[in-house]
Amino acid sequence: MLGFYVRHRIRTSEKRLGVSLDYLRHIYEHAPDAFWKLTKFMSVAQHRSKLPPTPYHVARLVATRHDDCGPCLQIAVNLAKEDAIEPVIVKAVLDRNIEKLPESLRDVYRFTESVLGDGLDAAEFRERLRKVFGEEALVELAIAIATCRVFPTLKRALGYSQNCSAATVEV
Repeated sequence: MLGFYVRHRIRTSEKRLGVSLDYLRHIYEHAPDAFWKLTKFMSVAQHRSKLPPTPYHVARLVATRHDDCGPCLQIAVNLAKEDAIEPVIVKAVLDRNIEKLPESLRDVYRFTESVLGDGLDAAEFRERLRKVFGEEALVELAIAIATCRVFPTLKRALGYSQNCSAATVEV
């Protein structure tokens, strides 16, 4: 009975997210204890309370694109659409056209890229973002950047990833 429920939830999530979640089926079938622990992590990965939706999704899009998993990037795009993020913002991030973003979102974009790279410019952007959004929102931004990197890595390790260049991401 539990297996039926899990498979049903995965199918429902696939419809909502617009991509295959075969890697979750694989984890459930071969390591159910790990699957249940992963579901707890997923709630952490979705945490957002103080950070407004647009900077949250900009950071997630930049971080997910950085890890080069086309289906994961499609999920990030679909979740941004679900949160009513303007398509022009999503397209600007995907196209690396940061001049089309408002200044605070340019800072989110640059901060995220800095954190994912060498981090040398992170302090400057961190302070500006802290002033604009507050300390709790900065924590949420850090969690968003860090957690969305787990799924491309997990999928790549299990053989379920597809590079962004091999996938068509639809906004």
